[in-house]
Amino acid sequence: MALELFNTLSGKIEPLYASDGARLRFYCCGPTVYDYGHIGNFRTFLHVDVLRRVIKLHGIGVHHVMNVTDVDDKIIRNAAMAGEPINEYTAMFERAFFEDMAALNVEFPEQVARATENIPEMVALIERLAAEDIAYKTEDGSWYFRIKRFPAYGQLSKKDLDGIEDGARVDSDDYDKDSARDFALWKATKPGETSWDTPIGPGRPGWHIECSAMALKYLGDSFDLHAGGEDLMFPHHENEIAQSEACTHVQFARHWFHVRFLLVEGKKMSKSEGNFYTLRDLLLKGHRASAIRFLLLSVPYRQQLNFTFDALAAETAAVDRLRTFHQRIKTGKWPEQLPPLALDLGPSLAETIRIGDEKFTTALANDLNTAEARAAIFDVLRTVNSAADQNRLTKTNADATLALLTRFDSVFAVLEDRDAELTRAALTWAESQGRLDEADASLVTALSFSDADIDALVAERTLAKKQRNFARADAIRNELLQKGILLEDSKDGVRWKRK
Repeated sequence: MALELFNTLSGKIEPLYASDGARLRFYCCGPTVYDYGHIGNFRTFLHVDVLRRVIKLHGIGVHHVMNVTDVDDKIIRNAAMAGEPINEYTAMFERAFFEDMAALNVEFPEQVARATENIPEMVALIERLAAEDIAYKTEDGSWYFRIKRFPAYGQLSKKDLDGIEDGARVDSDDYDKDSARDFALWKATKPGETSWDTPIGPGRPGWHIECSAMALKYLGDSFDLHAGGEDLMFPHHENEIAQSEACTHVQFARHWFHVRFLLVEGKKMSKSEGNFYTLRDLLLKGHRASAIRFLLLSVPYRQQLNFTFDALAAETAAVDRLRTFHQRIKTGKWPEQLPPLALDLGPSLAETIRIGDEKFTTALANDLNTAEARAAIFDVLRTVNSAADQNRLTKTNADATLALLTRFDSVFAVLEDRDAELTRAALTWAESQGRLDEADASLVTALSFSDADIDALVAERTLAKKQRNFARADAIRNELLQKGILLEDSKDGVRWKRK
């Protein structure tokens, strides 16, 4: 089944394929490491993660390049306020970003490209643009891109830019999203700023030039796909196209993938609204990394997601259902054949699993419809659970269900339970930063109670029940419950989980 994806450039859903027939080469705009990543950032990176996982599910190789912006206006300003060199300042936030990505089970790209490690490539690109008389130098030593010399400017964002004023310039990296003016390629040295001595003069790169230079370096003049958040479409991605194609005279990226913003409780996320959350903020409130991942992927990437805490609670329950179901099917002793009276039910169950697999695959192949893909799996879960309850699940159908869950988890990646470990790591970080007071008090208490401690009490409770000491067994259950540990008695033994 062909994988199809909406192309922002053409405005249509089109087949996505590797132009060389082997590996799909794509570039994703990565973090600007001036602060901790927020959940809006991670929604984009999670959908890019699903994209690369689905590409691989279709048997296509991946060469994924992601940049790290480790020099720009915000970084210079914040590092100066912190009294730190920018390389030390950004190193801390880059490390935190990749820790958060790992906590959310995001696969790492094949190539991470840092802006500060690719200055020569940026300078060379500016020199090529100057040779085309598209880049020009101003009196202060800065270099700008002359938009009027690139007639296709606006092709991605579909903006009407006929009224561009020739020579009107914008210096800031973070400028009005409706501005269409000559933008900075290279910024002349200012007092106190980090700068590089180069053939085009001392200074530092503008924000847009880095992605063009590194994409061309690692993926070639033309590649398969460019990804990022919708906020980057204009001006950043528009500028990337202009810079790159003005030099190479070939199409920069064939396919463009943009992820929509999220809202928080129906409002735009902002610190002034008090609804601005980093991943670490949520972990310290007691929310699970797996549920955060599942929620951020619950709505297809081209639709706006409204992040609510009620929805996060629902996703926590959904992940628990999946894990409990997976464990049940994996550890159950299912018969090779059903009793004679139940034989007529077997083929219909097999067909349900097959259709669920087909719906799952079709949904993801159709522009990454994560909502429909999830729904297909939960349909199978309900039917197979019902069959197991009625003692009509065979080993053949159980194995087919496990195979489907494996395919599901190769994309959604929530079945492995690392939540307590990840939350404990967040608490350790908070303690090191003097921020433990921001953590939920009951969470601190619960996680001070180790898995070994829990196992010991569960074993003691099991023994107490065997000895008909029900008062002690109940006391242990209540003690664990107060520490946020839930027990589940089943015919296969006792399972426990943290709230």
